[in-house]
Amino acid sequence: MDELAKLDATAQAELVAKGEASPLELVEAAIARIEKVNPQVNAVVTTFYDKAREEAKAGPAKGPFTGVPNLVKDLDNLKGTKATSGCRLLAENISPETDPVIAGFEAAGFVMLGKSNTPEFGLLGTTESVLLGPCNNPWNLEHSPGGSSGGAAAAVASGMVPLAHATDGGGSIRIPASCCGVFGLKPSRGRIELGERQLPGDIGFQHCVSRSVRDSATALAVSEKQGANAVLPPVGRVEGPGKKRLKIAFSTADYTAREPDADVKAATESVAKLCEELGHEIVPATSEVNGEAFKDAFLAAWASGPSQLLALVKQMGLDPEAVLEPWTIGLANLFDSKPADTLEKALAEFAIVTAETASFMADYDVWLTPMLSAAPPKTGEQGPSVPFDTLYERVFNYVTYTPVHNVAGTPAMSVPLSWNEAGLPIGAQFAAPLGQERVLLELAYELEQARPWADKYPPVFAG
Repeated sequence: MDELAKLDATAQAELVAKGEASPLELVEAAIARIEKVNPQVNAVVTTFYDKAREEAKAGPAKGPFTGVPNLVKDLDNLKGTKATSGCRLLAENISPETDPVIAGFEAAGFVMLGKSNTPEFGLLGTTESVLLGPCNNPWNLEHSPGGSSGGAAAAVASGMVPLAHATDGGGSIRIPASCCGVFGLKPSRGRIELGERQLPGDIGFQHCVSRSVRDSATALAVSEKQGANAVLPPVGRVEGPGKKRLKIAFSTADYTAREPDADVKAATESVAKLCEELGHEIVPATSEVNGEAFKDAFLAAWASGPSQLLALVKQMGLDPEAVLEPWTIGLANLFDSKPADTLEKALAEFAIVTAETASFMADYDVWLTPMLSAAPPKTGEQGPSVPFDTLYERVFNYVTYTPVHNVAGTPAMSVPLSWNEAGLPIGAQFAAPLGQERVLLELAYELEQARPWADKYPPVFAG
């Protein structure tokens, strides 16, 4: 079990391919690891071990990840299993169907063991819902693992599973990847089939968090749209560093010209220096996005869903405070206080931001910024019951670097290259023009070799 905890998904699949381990053995070992450390971390909130064992015995699909354990984020659906979205309203909800991304993962050979922790409807950058309870960061249990894919990232960082499904509506793959010291790539808009469910402005994305770059690269290759269904030229399987030296735009200030905390700034500058040492060109540059206009537009789109949800709860005759968190209700009330054309205007601003970002990035291969404005916060500092106005300022100041890539549809990744003096991870965010995941993954391979993180394990680790 200890050795398996340190192997990435590719290495575990190779054991199965060589006949050195069976899918059932991988599943049983992962179950034992979850049982060992999950009581401290609370990353896995629903389990279906018997279902997983049956699939492992019967033989998972043949693919690059045959027999490898995985988790489904509890915002998404696996037929016949609980899907709560971290909300008391859906505490006993059972998924009638499997979402396309999850079906694709199963077709690649993954065996799903359970559901990973998430904030209510993925609406926060931390993971501490009233229903599911706080997920703790394995690097320091008093701190948040980020969100909204906090359970996924904490499970991977602590060695429960080598890779976990994750989603990203405003940074929710990249934020927890940064907080937990793992790798997280948000693909381009249109890269992966998402099904009918989508957020306003098509800002929602799906992929995974992983310990290694190669796991994420392979998962993208098996998940991306192919043939007539593809809206972007396929990436294919990226297997190592690229030879081209890149022109990298670099800035540490956010779109409101505010600088991050000193440890984050120093870490990001260190990453820029590393890129220069590798032969890449670093160019100080700032995008022309109007920060305040963008912030208002993103909030409007973000709050439109809670507004619809609150209306539904009232139609059902339920007490909103009994089934929805204060943050969700606060977002709904804020949206409802706005003019009727608020969402329409927000989407128009999204179009402007998308064009401005495309124009800015046309001059560069990659754009390097901090991932977050600060190291992982303590649990409770951004919890859903913090007074709304206080929480609003904390959230949007914290996640200020990520949402622009959801709106623009550009691929972006968090690479775990730094830790502060307190031992907390600090990821670096790299983005590329639409459709250029290959550039990002080749750079990630190079950075992984130059400043390895595979041998860094948190204090709470299943191995």
